[in-house]
Amino acid sequence: MARITESLSRYEALRLLKGAKIGRLVFSHQALPAVRPVNHVLLDDRVIIRAHTGAALLGPVRDGAVVAYEADEFDTERRTGWSVVVTGEARLVRDPDLQQRYHDALEPWIDGDMTHTVSISLDLVTGCRITSRTTADGRPER
Repeated sequence: MARITESLSRYEALRLLKGAKIGRLVFSHQALPAVRPVNHVLLDDRVIIRAHTGAALLGPVRDGAVVAYEADEFDTERRTGWSVVVTGEARLVRDPDLQQRYHDALEPWIDGDMTHTVSISLDLVTGCRITSRTTADGRPER
């Protein structure tokens, strides 16, 4: 079956990201690219994640580093799916009221002391969907 890739609008990309359970944070660690799987919540036009003391990502976010956050969902049997990437500035949330709000909204998957909250701005939002190509009458193209 023929496949095509189509770009997603910002609205559609954020809708998919909001429904995703887990994503990957991409940041620089010791001058090299690093990727960590994390769960997230989309609130206040920001991606919110939590981290434990000593997490590698805390160094860069203290300085407001630009990071990428990617989430996706694929059906490997049908060879369809989507991917969304947010690029923005990551910062530690220091406001106690926001920290509490975000802690209440996001339960980490990992046990332990996940006391640090990181917010990522939605400066650049891109996404694509891989889907089946259809004929004029709506049937899958072969």
